[in-house]
Amino acid sequence: MLNIAYFISAHGFGHATRSSAVMAAIRQVAPDVHFEIFTQAPGWLFHDAAPGAFRLHSLLSDIGVAQSGPLHEDLPLTVQRLDQFLPFDPARVADLAGKINELRSDLVVCDIAPLGLAAARAAGLPSVLIENFTWDWIYAGYTDREPRLKPHIAYLQAVFASADYRIQIEPACRRPSAQVLTLPVSRPPHLSRDETRDRLGFSREAPVVLITMGGIPETYDFYGRLSAYGHIHFIIPGGSATTTRRGNLMLMPRCSKFFRPDLVNASDAVVGKAGYSTVAEVYHAGLPFGYVPREGFRETSVLKAFIQRKMRGIEIGEPEFRAGAWVDRLPDMLALPRLPRPAVNGAAQAADFICRLVQTRKGAPGV
Repeated sequence: MLNIAYFISAHGFGHATRSSAVMAAIRQVAPDVHFEIFTQAPGWLFHDAAPGAFRLHSLLSDIGVAQSGPLHEDLPLTVQRLDQFLPFDPARVADLAGKINELRSDLVVCDIAPLGLAAARAAGLPSVLIENFTWDWIYAGYTDREPRLKPHIAYLQAVFASADYRIQIEPACRRPSAQVLTLPVSRPPHLSRDETRDRLGFSREAPVVLITMGGIPETYDFYGRLSAYGHIHFIIPGGSATTTRRGNLMLMPRCSKFFRPDLVNASDAVVGKAGYSTVAEVYHAGLPFGYVPREGFRETSVLKAFIQRKMRGIEIGEPEFRAGAWVDRLPDMLALPRLPRPAVNGAAQAADFICRLVQTRKGAPGV
């Protein structure tokens, strides 16, 4: 049995979904793996990756950035929360270290969750940091507006530097020394395009557009404009408390019976926030992406550059998105061809490194 303590940032859903992808890939190599997941992200995000193979521990592992909506930060509240969270209480770290040792963990994996790195060091366990950015780098982009972040940046730099191993994933925001640099990490679809469309009750030939703003709830005022394009099906996760068909609109809760990568794969284009998980899923699907930048967030410029280099993208400003004016650009977006992608996913590359690391430490011929 391979036991992994996995600490995951609960900032949005992106860190949880890419961790879910890595867990699923690890299970392909080591089917008897068990995960002890430490996060405040909802447990349903991990059921597809590790059914029956994980235990969830509710833990605030980092602060991230407080948000007033999917596209806007609340810096004073972020500082207030950081002041309460950092520096780590030594007794809290010791208790957490004791717990992961009691759970007989072989190593600790952290998706930009610094508390997990501190606990791993106190427990004497190897730590693996998975990141395309770290929080000290994000906060450094706000110091002109919020200088009270500076002491927290210095503290977190040291914590992140304490990781024994680092896996960087594209699109990477900076390139410190890392053992592995992977392709984008995303969850692969379970079903084919046609299978998902059949389950949705959609024609296999009609255009389908997925609209998503990630894991933060959002309301939209442009449904009327979408109804005018009756020949196009629109899928809107987070648009309703229950799955509801309203003409050519399919409104869904954030947690539905449909796996989101299946919805991406069944679509002809995606429109929404340019967050990591959506960018990675759309990249691997090879779809056109009408992306809404989160302009205040430092990662955004890196994601935009990646979309422009590697994907078929049309930028949509926040006012244009909220007003629904982007709907008139749908014909241009849908005319963009789907791009072929290599079969390799960054999740498999990360899983291969993690499993080889454990294999070497245990001195066994296989994990």
